Amino acid sequence: MTEVDVEELESGLPQGMSWRAKVVIALMMLFAVAVVLTTNRWLTDRFTDTTRNRAELRLALYSGNIITELQRTAVVPLLLARDPELIRALSDADFSGTSSRLISFQTEIGAASILLLDAEGRTVGATDRNLLGSGHAPDGAFVNALRVNETVFTVTKADTGSHEFTYSRAIQSEGKAIGVIVVAADLMKYERAWAGLQDVVLVTDSEGTVLLSTELRWRGLSLDQALATTPASTAIGRAFKATTDWAQKAPDAYFSGEAVMKTEARVPFRGWRLITFTAYDSIREQVNGVLALEIMGFAILAALTFYLLSRRAWSQSLGFQKESAELRLLNARLQREVAQREKAQKDLEVAELTLAQSSKLAALGEMSAAVSHELNQPLAAMKTYLAGARLLLQRKRPDEALSSFQRIDDLIERMGAITRQLKSYARKGGEAFEPVDLRACVSSGLSMMEPQLKLRVVRITRTLPRTPVIVNADRLRLEQVIINLLRNALDATKDSKSPQIDIILTAGDSAVLSVRDNGHGIVDLDNLFEPFYTTKKPGEGVGLGLAISSGIITDLGGRLVARNAADGGAVFEVQLPLMGKKADTGKKAEAAE
Repeated sequence: MTEVDVEELESGLPQGMSWRAKVVIALMMLFAVAVVLTTNRWLTDRFTDTTRNRAELRLALYSGNIITELQRTAVVPLLLARDPELIRALSDADFSGTSSRLISFQTEIGAASILLLDAEGRTVGATDRNLLGSGHAPDGAFVNALRVNETVFTVTKADTGSHEFTYSRAIQSEGKAIGVIVVAADLMKYERAWAGLQDVVLVTDSEGTVLLSTELRWRGLSLDQALATTPASTAIGRAFKATTDWAQKAPDAYFSGEAVMKTEARVPFRGWRLITFTAYDSIREQVNGVLALEIMGFAILAALTFYLLSRRAWSQSLGFQKESAELRLLNARLQREVAQREKAQKDLEVAELTLAQSSKLAALGEMSAAVSHELNQPLAAMKTYLAGARLLLQRKRPDEALSSFQRIDDLIERMGAITRQLKSYARKGGEAFEPVDLRACVSSGLSMMEPQLKLRVVRITRTLPRTPVIVNADRLRLEQVIINLLRNALDATKDSKSPQIDIILTAGDSAVLSVRDNGHGIVDLDNLFEPFYTTKKPGEGVGLGLAISSGIITDLGGRLVARNAADGGAVFEVQLPLMGKKADTGKKAEAAE
């Protein structure tokens, strides 16, 4: 960008503009300012007068409503004081139907409330039954009504801060005052109606005290006290307040720091006055609307002038068109990419469904292999027992043969239980736990392995405590784990010269059953408990025994760990919580708390 371009941007005028054009533009700006100021002043005066006239009309209407309500209510005590039913109730002291009669009168008249007081100022009838029995002897409405034989108007300030406007009159019988009827005029309804207006409306008495007001906090205050405001505390606040009032007439008053216009009217009743405060915001909005149109017109005129004087806008327009075309191309490219991504997302969902189906098929194969693996051991044992039973029958030893048949029956029951328990590999829950002695489980597992142990010479040592080691477990599944560990140890010592399997059971903080062999050890400890991982030759195992055993021990709340022994071989440890250990721990924790 050249120095000439910089100067043009700073001045806001195109290069080469003549002095005549500059003078015309300056005069046009001055004319626009003069027109706006003149229009602002004229419109402000006009809209202010219009707003004041409207406020005066509203005040006349409000004043008429108040006078009508007061006059209508003033007649009621005179009529009720001559009501024979009320006179009879006061004479006979029978007030059973008085409140109901007053309520019916209130509905017809539309008064705020009606009270019937006896000669002692006690409420014996009321449209609000909660006031029955209350005393009003010190009240001005009661005292003044007894003093004069005419209707008395009284203004009383209630506990809520509002005022109550009542007409009262003594009820006489045989020339003697036997009670007082008090009727409250419902002027509060006008206060509630005024609350929906933007203006502040209030009614003052002859002394200037606020009786009714849309600003509830003004009730009972003088007008000067109600309008008292704190001046701006900072110079910036005072300057802002001054600038907001520059375009309007001097305000009549300030309400909450805002300039307002005061309109006042006389209510022909006891020197009351009706006053409204209208914010200048409504006037300002109307004036600003017209000024905005004027300013917009001058702005359009100035824009047209600068457009005609400058040709550089054409090049800018062409640049914008070029950028718009590029944006449309980018948008089309983005839409194509979005379509490709949506297609890839759908392909991914199809692939996920296919993978889920493959996983189901793999799980089915895994369960089938698990069933085959777990049933091989009982089938082998059954074959051995059948051969022994046949031999015993040939030798005329039926009692011993029956023992073999009993073992075969136990194996058949065990096979059925295995097929039911294998589903715990895929789904947990539903097992029946019971107290189980780990020593008995070890003995049962060795008994199940007896046919295979007889086929080989293996030294087995058992180190078991003398006292029972009780755990909360499923006995059949726990024996299944012990048999799997013994079978793996037996297979691991197949190539050992002096095969040996050590079984050690200890009970401390938890029950620990160790099965140790002097075989070739464990090559891959990380993948040892993964399904289908095995180091056996094909046909000798599918790698599910340790995976199933680990899942069973986890379901029982324990751990199955493995490691290589320092002097060779592998060590498998089953760690289970002792029976009642969790409960004891919970009791200790409660005692500590």
